[in-house]
Parts: sequence; C-alpha cells; structure tokens
Amino acid sequence: MKTRSVGIIGVGHVGAHCAYSLAVQGIVDELVLVDINEQKAISECQDLRDSVAYLPHRVEIRTGGYGDLKDCDVVVVSVGVITKSKSRLDELHVSIEMVNSFVKQVVDAGFDGIFAVITNPCDIIARQVHKLSGFDKSRVFGTGTGLDSSRLKAVLSRETGIDHKSLVAYTLGEHGDSQMAPWSHVSVNGKPLVELAAKDKKYDVDKDAVLKEAIGGGWVTFAGKGCTEFGISSTLARFVYAIFHDEKVVMPCSTQLNGEYGQHDIFISTPCVIGKNGVEEVLELNLTEEEMAAFQHSCDVIRTNIGYINEEA
Repeated sequence: MKTRSVGIIGVGHVGAHCAYSLAVQGIVDELVLVDINEQKAISECQDLRDSVAYLPHRVEIRTGGYGDLKDCDVVVVSVGVITKSKSRLDELHVSIEMVNSFVKQVVDAGFDGIFAVITNPCDIIARQVHKLSGFDKSRVFGTGTGLDSSRLKAVLSRETGIDHKSLVAYTLGEHGDSQMAPWSHVSVNGKPLVELAAKDKKYDVDKDAVLKEAIGGGWVTFAGKGCTEFGISSTLARFVYAIFHDEKVVMPCSTQLNGEYGQHDIFISTPCVIGKNGVEEVLELNLTEEEMAAFQHSCDVIRTNIGYINEEA
C-alpha cells in the first residue's frame, strides 16, 4: 500500500499547525519538515512525534532538505515573514524571493506531486510556484478563499440559525480585501437565499456586513495572536484529505483561469473540483453584472501587484 506523504516547507506558526492537523487527523502516513532554521524543524519534529505517540494511528515524522521531498505526494508551501500590516500584499516581495529560492530545487530533486500554497499573498505566490515548477496548472493551487468561504458560512449560520452544513456559500476572487461573495449563488439546501428572504425576514441578512465580517475575521485573530494558525491548518488538511481520498469535492481555491470569467493567466479563487490529481475541474459560476464587476475588480488588484514583480525582474 502506498505511503501518503506530505512535505511542508516552512514550519513557522502556520506550517507547524498544518503538520499537526495532518498528523492528528490521521490524514498522512509520513511528514517531511523543511525549514531554513534547521533547529526549528528539529524541535517541531520532536513535538509532533510526542503529539502522535498515543494516537491510534501511526505517523512517521522527520526533517530534511529540499531533496528529501522528491517522493512526497503533496508539498505545502508555507514560508513567509509575518508583518504587522493589515494587508497580505505587503508580504509580496519577501514571499517571492523565498519561493524563487527553492521551487526549482524541489522539482529538480524529482518531486512530481502537487504543490499546495498557503504563503501570502496566496494567489500571486501560487502563480509564481506554477511558473517556476513548470507543472500542469492542476498540480499547483493556493488555499485561497477556502477559509474565508467557511467563515462566510459560519457568519450566515449565526445570522439565519441554519446549520452551516446546510448552507452553500462562497467568496471568490483575491484571498484578501477585494474578494467578493456571489450572493445569487448562496442557498440553503438548494433554495436560493434571496427567495427565502422574500418570505422570511431571518434570511434577509445584511450582506455587506456579513461579507465584511467574513473578510475581516483573519485580522481579528491576528490582533491578539500576531498570526493565524488553526483555521488555515484545518483548511489545508481538508484539501489534502480530498486529494488522498479522491473525493471530487467542490471547494473554492486559487487556480489558474484560462478563459473562465473572461480571465487568462491569473490565479484566483473560484469553486473547483478537488481530487487525486489536484484541481480537476474549474466550476465557472454565472455571475450577475454587479458580481462580475466585483470579481473583475479583484482580478485587477491581483494583476496590479503581479506588475510589481515584473517591474523588478
């Protein structure tokens, strides 16, 4: 039976918690931790080994270098430097330099799996990893608005009283302040929210306030902790589980668009089918004119910042 192996590059707050989620949930058989701070990787490795010692499943955890990732099924890119700025885009230049330093090394070592990108700004970094790796677009994706979409459902659940598992709702676009919610596609077990709101006031939510809270939740976490950890690690674990179990589950993630929504050569979040081959299908939603304008604005924000990279190249 094939070993389910995941490598994590960058085991700071986010990377370490991603490793913990994958290990404790029994999603992986093997974890390979890589960090430029070798002692940090060694220490996290020991702590993770201690954490799984009494679990009912077995997980092998070790440290290594880029060459040790060659047999991994998935490599998680979680490098970065946390800034105090309230904009993920402020991490752009440092993050680009970091991925530029190792992606080709990982591929040249023989890695032929799937890159899952957490590093911010997620959409632009996923595009850069795709460019550097030369992989098919299906094998490079960013977690994008996956967590934001879950938060949107959580806020809607609180406002309507409906369990989040019965809600279908996404945020699309940039993993950042310009993301938008296609309200025309929000439903409760197939019933459009707008139709329900016409008959029952509990469904008539303040859409702007709900979206603002969903987008801003990460900064609420950051304000007291100086980082975000638990939410994104659960999101990453969900993606990896879907890949290993070939679920064909629909989740929003940052993927390359090639004509969808009239966009080309840009990584941005939209619902996708996630299975053993990574992003197996992009599901293009039919957006209203207002929603399309908001999505286009988000694309423009990403392209503006991609331009900063090109100017420095």
